[in-house]
Amino acid sequence: MTTNGSTSTSDGRPSGRCIVLHPALKTARDGARSPEALLAEASSLAGAVDLRVEHAEVIRIQQPRPATLIGIGVVERLAGLIAEREIEVVVMDTTLSPVQQRNLEKAWKTKVIDRTGLILEIFGARARTAEGRLQVELASLTYQRSRLVRTWTHLERQRGGFGFLSGPGESQLEADKRMLGERIVRLKADLENVRRTRGLQRRARKRVPYPVVALVGYTNAGKSTLFNRLVHARVLAADMLFATLDPTMRALELPSGRKVILSDTVGFISDLPTHLVAAFRATLEEVQEADIVVHVRDIAHPETAAQAQDVCGVLADLGLPTTTEAGLVEVLNKIDLIDDEPRATILNQAARDPNVVALSALSGEGCDRLLERIDARLKAAREVVELTLPHSDGAGLAWLYRHGEVLARRDEEGGIRLTVGLDPADRARFDASHRINSAN
Repeated sequence: MTTNGSTSTSDGRPSGRCIVLHPALKTARDGARSPEALLAEASSLAGAVDLRVEHAEVIRIQQPRPATLIGIGVVERLAGLIAEREIEVVVMDTTLSPVQQRNLEKAWKTKVIDRTGLILEIFGARARTAEGRLQVELASLTYQRSRLVRTWTHLERQRGGFGFLSGPGESQLEADKRMLGERIVRLKADLENVRRTRGLQRRARKRVPYPVVALVGYTNAGKSTLFNRLVHARVLAADMLFATLDPTMRALELPSGRKVILSDTVGFISDLPTHLVAAFRATLEEVQEADIVVHVRDIAHPETAAQAQDVCGVLADLGLPTTTEAGLVEVLNKIDLIDDEPRATILNQAARDPNVVALSALSGEGCDRLLERIDARLKAAREVVELTLPHSDGAGLAWLYRHGEVLARRDEEGGIRLTVGLDPADRARFDASHRINSAN
């Protein structure tokens, strides 16, 4: 559909022309990612919601201006470019105050969204489950609390919703802070119910427990492609940022025959808005409860080291510093995109480090080694226990041979004495079934 030169997607979201601007202080801190790399990432974020990037530019600033962030001369220069190219959205790859956002919109006579607003827009487009939409709406309303009425009064669209690019809808424009606050309270209550439900589900899994392996990583690192490869699923895996938003869990059989639950989670990103970390805590608790965390990295990306630091930073914010300190199982993905010489170096590194696996989720190369490493990690966590089974308990004996490592066996008059290596989950599972059998 075309209206005044702009186009829309089938769900009503605009796919119009935009420019992407990355403000960068001239005195950048040491070790910071390059402004050009951050600009390219912001352009990809804009493309993820079907915006056509007509122009992208790094804006060097000496000192942020309270009124507009960037200098007035740059504002005036860009105003001409925006008018000439009929730009519909300006993406500022930073956090804007409500005053800065309003002043830039007045100066440029077009919509302006900052990095937080853009990421929220992407999440709103990607959420498919009721839980995902609750989380996005909570993050969106929390973000809009101070800018809902003042910032968006110039928009004319009356379609409902909580997106930023497609307009806030008539109901939002008429809502006052009291109504907005009440909605946020209700959303938090709903998400608390989700959190409790997930807790019950986790406790149910522990009664018939399987170890949980969670895939984490920077967005577009290939987590969903790897997930599909390992469990033969059809989760959306696309070359775009935040292709996965809602978590997916599937059973996976390891080479030893033991089963685990594999979880695919939302991708992380640098400067992940705090609103999102808070809203998605119920989902990310699956990572906190995981027995093994697999960090998937796009080793072919020029900023792979910085991306890895961002992921570890988010894990620490979630209360998982011990996981990162103890060492993740690190997957160096996309080796099929690496030239021969650096590829050989990466493969040698992975061969020397038991916590590193180099693979290609797309071709499947190296995926068997990942399964072996997960198996070995779980085996290393096993407890050595002494058990005595009655001679009649053939099913229990077979179960221990299948799920544990029988280190010693002595057939005695009173029963079969076993020394068995079991991981904590399988030990709890065996104890629960043994008590049930004894009660019967």
